[in-house]
Amino acid sequence: MKRTIFVIAILLVVILLTKACIRQDIPENDIIYETSDNGFITKEYKQPENKTVDGIDYLVSENPVGIFGGNIVMSTIGEGPKTFNPFNSKDNISSTLSDIMYDGLVTTNPFDGKIIPKLAKSFEINGNNYIIRLRKGIKWSDGKPITADDVIFTWQNIIFDGFGNTSLRDSIMIDGKLPSVQKIDDYTVKFTTPKPFAPFLSTLSSPIAPKHVFEPAVKKGKAYFDTFNSANINPEKLVTSGAFRLTEYVPAQRVVYRRNPDYYIINQEGKKLPYLDKMVYLIVGDLNNEVLKFEGGELDVISIQGSNVARFKEMEKHSDFTVYNIGPDTGTLFLTINLNNRKNTDGKFYVEPKKQLWFNDLNFRKACDYAIDRKNIVLNIANGLGEPLFTAESLNSIYLNKELKPYEKDLNKAKQLLEKSGFYTDKKGHLRDKFNNHIEFDLYTNAGNTEREAIGVMVKQDLEDLGMKVNFKPIEFNSLVNKMVSTFNWDMVIMGLTGSPLEPNGGKNVWMSDGTLHMFNQRLEKDLNSKRYPWETEIDELFKRGALALKFEDRKKYYDKYQEIAYEQKPFIYIYSPIRTVAVRNKFKNIFPSTLGGVTHNIEEIYQEAGK
Repeated sequence: MKRTIFVIAILLVVILLTKACIRQDIPENDIIYETSDNGFITKEYKQPENKTVDGIDYLVSENPVGIFGGNIVMSTIGEGPKTFNPFNSKDNISSTLSDIMYDGLVTTNPFDGKIIPKLAKSFEINGNNYIIRLRKGIKWSDGKPITADDVIFTWQNIIFDGFGNTSLRDSIMIDGKLPSVQKIDDYTVKFTTPKPFAPFLSTLSSPIAPKHVFEPAVKKGKAYFDTFNSANINPEKLVTSGAFRLTEYVPAQRVVYRRNPDYYIINQEGKKLPYLDKMVYLIVGDLNNEVLKFEGGELDVISIQGSNVARFKEMEKHSDFTVYNIGPDTGTLFLTINLNNRKNTDGKFYVEPKKQLWFNDLNFRKACDYAIDRKNIVLNIANGLGEPLFTAESLNSIYLNKELKPYEKDLNKAKQLLEKSGFYTDKKGHLRDKFNNHIEFDLYTNAGNTEREAIGVMVKQDLEDLGMKVNFKPIEFNSLVNKMVSTFNWDMVIMGLTGSPLEPNGGKNVWMSDGTLHMFNQRLEKDLNSKRYPWETEIDELFKRGALALKFEDRKKYYDKYQEIAYEQKPFIYIYSPIRTVAVRNKFKNIFPSTLGGVTHNIEEIYQEAGK
């Protein structure tokens, strides 16, 4: 759900990757897993280099020349994308499937985290000024040139003016002020931030829109823009810049892309990439169906849940795929509790008053935290391929606060905390509050994600060990997102967020009290001036200061503190960090697995062996 954003090169330091525990019957060295000195997975991968040919500024692939043709089939669970407009997407599926088609000015080296040019040919930083020089001669899919006018329009008229999902705009707001953007010439733009702002360069990875297509939609207003390029659009109408173009979308079945024949990356023979003719995402419904389709040969790539890794490793010996361990997940998996105590436009509370008393009681939240058996979840859900998580930053984050220590499940401690706040257990073993209300609430997660559904069953049992009545309700993902960020009609949710181990500011929209993903205490525009919890206000200030500090050591103290507050206040109860394991068919070459980029980060360079 939150867009992954990476950090400026100045922040690169030696990283000590936290090793996740691996069951002894699945040795770590039995899964392909290579690390560099900075802790990230690495193989011999060469980044593309700039080269100007006949006045066109190409990127040239430095990796082995491949064969043109073939298809790759991947998958996504759930019901599919809600939009193909990258500026409107609010869920991970829509973001993934729309971002395929639109490149940004920069991207991230998937092996060391450095910011490198993409649509930009080069960039330079002078204090608060960022000079971006675009590639000359490259085109949109309709043949029109990509110029500075597109960049200015995207940032000024879409992002800065608050169209679509405002998470990116909110993340770069500095003391209430936005950066400015200025056209120097047709292929040069200058961004200026109000103050030195460490994360800014990485945000330039956001997609660039074709002005001649998006401007009419912007002129019609925000309500119209919210439906522009929705999932029911005719693919032929999409004008894009990425390596692949949308050619077909069948709801609840598949999303099909074809190669962009005029992409700006070429191989060493001067031929335009990508190599593959088509890229297909099957909408598989749930994780079990995904496994069946991979085993049946319908999928070429699959992320393997921990419970299936041993079986896949055994199958690998006599099958046509390779299993890659790409390290601890860069996101977080958690239980979140609805702390909203405000009223909707009808004057009714979003959360029942009696539940407000429970959820806003720190002792209640801590009791829930102590009741969860993380080790048991890791063992039974992830088959031991993971590690309990207690912090807001992922285990491989360079900003991880290692002073925050893990702890065991402790029902006695949980019961003591509840007693402090007047909760008691009646003769039937039911937990009640001091007003004699039985503690009963709903627990949601997204249906089809069998890992989260299994976690939900275990969390339900853990909480019921305290005498609570937990109604576990997996529901369709888009409906769940709507509950969390629109209607606020929920109690507890098991959810996950993507993230970067290099840049905490990417989570600003989650942690800032006015953020668009501040899910545990979400505010509508009418609520932005409502009372904050003191710790919310403190986190607001820490994120502001963290983004303005330029040295790693200075930034880390602010991000250490925000993790400490989250650890103490429990708006999110973190569960565990799984090891990410991926299987890829051996017929595909130029596969360079990366902790930061996964296995298809260089999709334009991947090719299929002849006859396979």
